[in-house]
Amino acid sequence: MLVSTRGRYALRIILELSTHDKNEYVPLIELSEKQEISLKYAEAIVAILTKAKLLEGKRGKSGGYRLVKKTSEYTVGEILELTEDSLAPVSCLNDTPNKCPKAKNCKTLWMWENMNTLIHNYLFGITIDDLNNPEKKGDWNI
Repeated sequence: MLVSTRGRYALRIILELSTHDKNEYVPLIELSEKQEISLKYAEAIVAILTKAKLLEGKRGKSGGYRLVKKTSEYTVGEILELTEDSLAPVSCLNDTPNKCPKAKNCKTLWMWENMNTLIHNYLFGITIDDLNNPEKKGDWNI
């Protein structure tokens, strides 16, 4: 699994919005500049996040974007899952059920499945609130 710039930037945008008042709409240009992301790329990312109802957008003079949930309700996993093609460590785990013709005799499949479970549980166990408060790391700190 390799997290793309889109995934990393989506996390940065959500983190930036989390530093603002929940009712405040932050202009896209401000998000773009503060996070050093091109405006066009930031626009594509917020479109994904808005379509998934993780952000709310408002047009006009006082427009921009804001979070729709508490920071403790956003997980790193859900954000990356939206922005990445896959979080699976190997491509055969992208299909359920597994469509690999070698799956029944694969001696490594169990290992990849366990790794996939670890990745999923780890990323879905970390919230934006956790990232903003690293002193409260808890169990997800390896």
